Amino acid sequence: MPMNENLFSSWAAWRRRTASRLVHRGSRWVRQAGAVTRERPGPYRFGAIGVGTRLAFPQGTVFGEPWIHLGDHCVIGEQVTLTAGMMPGLDLGPDPVLRLGNGVVLGRGSHVIASRTVEFGDDVFCGPYVYVTSDNHSYDDPEQPIGRQWPRSAPVSIGSGSWLGAGAVILPGARLGRNVVVAAGAIVRGEVPDHAVVAGAPARIIRRWAPDAGWQPPLRTPPPKPIPAGMTAEQLMALAELEPDDGPVREQEGERQRPEQVPGPRVADG
Repeated sequence: MPMNENLFSSWAAWRRRTASRLVHRGSRWVRQAGAVTRERPGPYRFGAIGVGTRLAFPQGTVFGEPWIHLGDHCVIGEQVTLTAGMMPGLDLGPDPVLRLGNGVVLGRGSHVIASRTVEFGDDVFCGPYVYVTSDNHSYDDPEQPIGRQWPRSAPVSIGSGSWLGAGAVILPGARLGRNVVVAAGAIVRGEVPDHAVVAGAPARIIRRWAPDAGWQPPLRTPPPKPIPAGMTAEQLMALAELEPDDGPVREQEGERQRPEQVPGPRVADG
């Protein structure tokens, strides 16, 4: 290849690398500058936004902010929709309509739609694309398009410490207790007691915790070991290298797992 073609190829590659770095650097700056916090609310005027709470950029659809109250240290992912009322510009009265407790996490692409009261307790964790709504379409009139019929609405409450898996749907009237696990893709309506695991569409209880008997049916895996207080990342990595291998015995050692040791299919283990 002639020398001038080599120089041209190197120059083009350098330009592509430089452009890529600039684009990524600029996108990081935009995400930082566009994030919404108590100190930097941007165009939004929430009824309350707590210390340490952050809405990642870009935000999803947000309206009815005066009736949305966000607690302390909440993490709201990208493209999360938060709405109070059926449409923007309504007067919803003196009380909050949508309330997030302290430490709530809403994963990317989640939607929380509230025209009636929707409340999250403290430390509720939601995976991506969770949908929580106080409103549902009605289809009473067979002659009218369903989208034109007045929706049915009911308050929703999600107890403190609960975990909603990716793609879970919480329908109007749902009342989830404390430390409830909702499996990915589950569709929940009605009441769910404390310390229950629900899965399916419609969701049903597949595991519960009782003070006298523990989890029923029992969990298939032992609880993880807690991380000691004050541990650094380097210390944790060094400790992991010292842990014995608890996996299946290698075939070259002449042993196989007993049938009862082979884990079965899992739906949700809490």
